[in-house]
Amino acid sequence: MLRVTWVQPEDLLGHELRQAALDGREPSRIAARWTAAGGLDVPRTAGASPDRASRYLRLLAEDLLDELAELPSALAEEEPTDLGRIRSLCPDWPAPGAARVPDPARYEAAWLGRAVGCLLGKPVEKLPLDAIRDLARAAGNWPLSGWFTARGVPADLLLAHPWNRRSAATSLAENIDGMPEDDDLNYPLLNLLLLQRHGRSFTTADVARLWLDELPAGRTFTAERIAYRNLLSGIEPPHTARHRNPFREWIGALIRADVHGWTNPGAPAAAAEQAHRDAVLTHTAGGVYAAMFTAAVVATAATGTHDVHTCLRTGLSVVPPRSRLARAVADAVELAGRHDDFEAVVDALHARHSPAHHWVHALPNTALVAAALTHADGDFTGSVCRAVSGGWDTDSNGATAGCVAGLLAGSPAALPDRWTAPLKNRLATSVPGFDGTGFDTLAQLTHREASRP
Repeated sequence: MLRVTWVQPEDLLGHELRQAALDGREPSRIAARWTAAGGLDVPRTAGASPDRASRYLRLLAEDLLDELAELPSALAEEEPTDLGRIRSLCPDWPAPGAARVPDPARYEAAWLGRAVGCLLGKPVEKLPLDAIRDLARAAGNWPLSGWFTARGVPADLLLAHPWNRRSAATSLAENIDGMPEDDDLNYPLLNLLLLQRHGRSFTTADVARLWLDELPAGRTFTAERIAYRNLLSGIEPPHTARHRNPFREWIGALIRADVHGWTNPGAPAAAAEQAHRDAVLTHTAGGVYAAMFTAAVVATAATGTHDVHTCLRTGLSVVPPRSRLARAVADAVELAGRHDDFEAVVDALHARHSPAHHWVHALPNTALVAAALTHADGDFTGSVCRAVSGGWDTDSNGATAGCVAGLLAGSPAALPDRWTAPLKNRLATSVPGFDGTGFDTLAQLTHREASRP
């Protein structure tokens, strides 16, 4: 039986009920109807429940998804998605700035950093926090300071906490041979194509067309898969982000944001606006803010003239200050500045966010990345290891932290060889024209786009 993940209405309904509770709607009556009809809660880690629902439950789920979409939100005024309204709520919105394009070496460090952080997090993606800690401790790798490995780990522990099955064969220390394919690298490649074809004036519709032309549907997940399906159903952006899309505040738009920062170095407002046009294809409110925040952080780091703390403050300047995401990031930064032990920071973040949020939701993951960068003071190894050791969406968090820390490091030579050598200057991807490309080549292509008028 084929169960396509992230699209079954009976699975989406539970996620939408949880999302409604987070974004200021009152879903209890609809939740009661779903439960009374025999509807199930969301799959805990996978994108689809193991068994197909009855025709009745599937039709009911579709109706209830539409009813939930009509519920008013108490947060609508404080958390808009429209760019003009977002800007009106940000008193410290950055002034326009001319781009200060760095040397290609800084871009190469950013691409390498993104790949290293992603690859470090791949084998433990979806694992609970205690499993990550136990596996690393058993290998003598705690606090986390190197690649995960199965060498020396007791068999019973590996049985209790199996690695991510899709990633272990390519991402454990003993198996790494170049950078394997991952959506955290595919989307930056796609956005490089986007800029090559349309420049920085691209539209959201341009993003949609590029995806339909160049992105295999099977390489999309969560909000991106829903938006892709909506495009094929004739729904146009930005409604693609809202129609039966309970993942619209998850991490997908954030992982697409780096290129927008890279190509607007020293211009965080322009980077955030560019990220917004990309993000609204698939996301709303907090999901869009996470992308804008990341783009502004990256744009500030790309100049090489600011420390990580300034970069994070600049990122918050493009996020409505009373939004859930802004409060979560500010809280995480404060926690990281107050505790010497990063485990204490992570435990506090999980206590605050895990009960209500899915492990792929943008809010806790953005907060964790900000905490990791703060606590490590932007150091490369410290940043990626803290981001991954904090759990949740480990590969995406490692990738974002690695990009920022790589930019701050400034060149590939500044990154420890034990991280970069196994990548062999080669990445795999299904994005046309990029399979097997080296990170030095990607740096040159990124520099070219950043230098375009």
